[in-house]
Amino acid sequence: MGKNKLKKFAEMREFGCVLQYPREELITNGFPYRGEWNGKVFCKAAPIVVELGCGKGEYTVGLARHNPDRNYIGVDIKGARMWRGAKTVEEESIVNAAFLRAEIENIKEFFIPGEVDEIWITFPDPQMQKVRKRLTSTRFLNYYRNILKPDGIINLKTDSPFLYEYTRRLVELNGLKVLAQTDDLYGSGMADPVTSIKTFYEQQWLSRGKKIKLISFRLPVDGELLEPDAEDIPKDDYHAAARFNPNSTTCEYSGETIS
Repeated sequence: MGKNKLKKFAEMREFGCVLQYPREELITNGFPYRGEWNGKVFCKAAPIVVELGCGKGEYTVGLARHNPDRNYIGVDIKGARMWRGAKTVEEESIVNAAFLRAEIENIKEFFIPGEVDEIWITFPDPQMQKVRKRLTSTRFLNYYRNILKPDGIINLKTDSPFLYEYTRRLVELNGLKVLAQTDDLYGSGMADPVTSIKTFYEQQWLSRGKKIKLISFRLPVDGELLEPDAEDIPKDDYHAAARFNPNSTTCEYSGETIS
């Protein structure tokens, strides 16, 4: 492991805005702030918004800056990436943003039912070959039900035509209430200060002419969720290109693969 990563991990252990709980820690001790995020982490009662697969944390930070009346938590397993957002929170003394280093499959171990108002999923790996790893699949939506309030909101922001169409079909098949939907966020005129927050990777997609898609919907706490037929959805044609290849006009997905 490089010295830079080791330095980042050391700093992360000192950041007050970062909570690190790998699976082994959960099994041994559990999570002490479950149900107590507002009272013991933020020390302020406010709606809680979670960004899953937050990467560098730019969206979590941007959301917190934009709306001080909400509390924001970025969740990711990759600490070296999360360091950037956490350092910004520390440097700017942003009091309504925190980061949780954990696996998304264990999300119910960190929140009690109804503790979370809203979830953002920003530019995840579309997992075109593996439904069970897709962050908007019924498997993951059932995880989210364990923490969301009734009819809590799910927001997906993605460059992937495949993931957008898959999620759109899932929402339609299950009769979920759509709050916003567009396959061209900036061309549609629907962009607002929140949806216009741009991460490092979103800026890369835009520079390559990729359209950004958004779908927001409400998730009921019960009722069976059905998987849509996705066999006929065209696969994205730029998934396998080298991420930082200067000779390439495309780039690889940046999202986490959660196993």
